[in-house]
Amino acid sequence: MRKFESVNKLVNSLKPDHPVYCIRPKSIKKSVEFFKNNFPGKILYAVKTNPNEKVIKIIINNGIENFDVASINEIKLIRKIDSKVKIYFMHTIKSRKSIREAYFQHNVKDFALDTKEELLKILEATNNAKNLNLYVRIAISNEHAEIDLSRKFGALPSEALGLLRLCKEHSKKVGLSFHVGSQCMDKISFLKGINEVGNIIKKTKIVPDVINLGGGFPSVYPDLTPEPIENYMSEIKKGLKNLKLEKMPEIFCEPGRAIVAEAGSTIVKVILKKKQKLYINDGTYGSLFDAGVPNFVLPSRMITNGRLLSKKLTPFNFYGPTCDSLDYMKGPFMLPNNIKEGDYIELGQLGAYGTTFRTKFNGFYSDAIYQVDDKPILSMYDREDKYGYLVA
Repeated sequence: MRKFESVNKLVNSLKPDHPVYCIRPKSIKKSVEFFKNNFPGKILYAVKTNPNEKVIKIIINNGIENFDVASINEIKLIRKIDSKVKIYFMHTIKSRKSIREAYFQHNVKDFALDTKEELLKILEATNNAKNLNLYVRIAISNEHAEIDLSRKFGALPSEALGLLRLCKEHSKKVGLSFHVGSQCMDKISFLKGINEVGNIIKKTKIVPDVINLGGGFPSVYPDLTPEPIENYMSEIKKGLKNLKLEKMPEIFCEPGRAIVAEAGSTIVKVILKKKQKLYINDGTYGSLFDAGVPNFVLPSRMITNGRLLSKKLTPFNFYGPTCDSLDYMKGPFMLPNNIKEGDYIELGQLGAYGTTFRTKFNGFYSDAIYQVDDKPILSMYDREDKYGYLVA
């Protein structure tokens, strides 16, 4: 991977006509170190967030050896990169073929579920293996999340009681898991999830071997400024202590966005300016999906090329390069008023889901990836004070 000292130097050197994706290994190292130093348990990186091989290798090189996967192809990817790391198949709905292949060919023994039917599939596909670790995922409120996952996944707490008892009979280890939803904006969601786990323990008299707190740890965006992530960790530790268990189970988490979001950015070129609409060469069918469908406001900055920038910032909307009117990003993206055709913009926080959702719709596609060593536009991990997020 070609390296540049900064995004500015990359643009001024390459003057790219296609979108360019940037990776910052230093940012990944910083976020991984934070979780290793502050989370009271095992960290499973959620591969779906950014499955780029270079990103996975950076994560492994910085000490994460456990991976949360959702498909057999993600399992194959991780095994291709490193045959020794541990894989957890945490999608609660899997085909029998995927379960069988994961267990018998890739040494995966950890499976999540939220129905009795899925449990039976796992047991039958593994020939009633005696060394399974099974995790019952319970549905909890996702009211503080920007993307709600509770409608699709999780057993109701009342259903989880019987499932936990069944899993206890058929597994080597049993776990309880939940997910607070993607980009969770209030730490209390983790406390509520832990309390729900405590209620199930009281009713079943079964203390699980593992409590998996899932993902949902946030990143920072111009219109989404969560509390410092240290506060989330404090809330988690308080909740676990309040369980008052004689022996604390092993604790897992599955961060994705909080690990990689600020490590990635996309450089786009302005193709046309129409009043406060900017037509750019990447969009919702490319690396900017999050700016379209969920309407995340991505941090943005115009890249200087020697000319003076207007001090007046204007709110712009973006349109991508495809012929589809859904290729629209509302923003607002605050940029200098004198931006024009041919100018470049860096859009941040795309280490999460930027490369994941790219398509080749209309033939617009770019897989140009470079390493840069400057700081991200916004950071959760480089702060001037308790609530002052670093702005590059």
